[in-house]
Amino acid sequence: MPVSAASPLLDLVRAALLGHAVGDALGVPVEFTSRAERTANPVTGLRAYGTHHQPAGTWSDDASLTFCLAESLVAHPGFDETDLAARLLRWLDENYWTAHGDVFDVGIATRHALDRLRRGTAPALAGGTSEMDNGNGALMRLLPLVFHATFQHTPSAFAEQLRLTHAAARITHGHPRSAVGCWLYLTVARHLLAGATPSAAYAAMRADAAEFQPTADAVFAAEFASFETVLNGVLPTFTERHVRSSGYVVHTLEAALWCLLTETTYAATVLKAVNLGDDTDTTAAVAGGLAGLAYGEAAIPAEWCGGLVRLPDIEALTVRLARSLESV
Repeated sequence: MPVSAASPLLDLVRAALLGHAVGDALGVPVEFTSRAERTANPVTGLRAYGTHHQPAGTWSDDASLTFCLAESLVAHPGFDETDLAARLLRWLDENYWTAHGDVFDVGIATRHALDRLRRGTAPALAGGTSEMDNGNGALMRLLPLVFHATFQHTPSAFAEQLRLTHAAARITHGHPRSAVGCWLYLTVARHLLAGATPSAAYAAMRADAAEFQPTADAVFAAEFASFETVLNGVLPTFTERHVRSSGYVVHTLEAALWCLLTETTYAATVLKAVNLGDDTDTTAAVAGGLAGLAYGEAAIPAEWCGGLVRLPDIEALTVRLARSLESV
């Protein structure tokens, strides 16, 4: 059955994926620039060229790999690790779900993991597992998992949610810290999806983490300590100088949540994320997906949404994903 144009589920899928992609596109031209540079010349909208010399509205690996997961969930609503791994490898090798038919940005850990996949390593073993393998390359691409049935269950499903999160993350990032960071992110998204405000979703995530940690598998339970700043409730009181915006999974989650919790609109949230500097596209993509869920698609400035490269393809993907979810 076709998804209705008035489908609440379609509205949420569109808000999440478009919010994520717009944040990514805002950050692409200034990726790796310093906070001082952004303070002197802040981003206020879509820009062309810059760091990667791409046209305005171009999204990067953050959105590409998020769309790969969305497509995988369309084909396999229950989640298929092998299918997702194949799509990620198609992105790198065949330019699948790229903005302009070429890959212009790929994280080191992700490239190494996909090289292992190409050589025949099983998806569950491809991602690096050392402490140095905790970049944000899994965090940036897992938002569609929030629509999976596992994330709609009661709190008794926490362990299953983390298992699913780890399965999706470990294709490129196999360390348990990455899995925990992604689960915390998806838990905030889950509460936003249910209608909570950003502050209420943040509080609910902290409560869920406090409940889950004592019963989680030891290797994962130990990693909650890495996210102390996220979990102890002080994050909304931080000033910008306390917020780091590097490519480390802990820093990206902190920065994205701080932007969400200290602003009250989609636009202000993603612009604050971009203007933190450093890993601008990923911080803004992670924050943008959450802000999309919090404020809805209508809150995303029309000129930003309309300026996205391959917008019709993204919109068609949202329909396919919503249709597949409604059929489950």
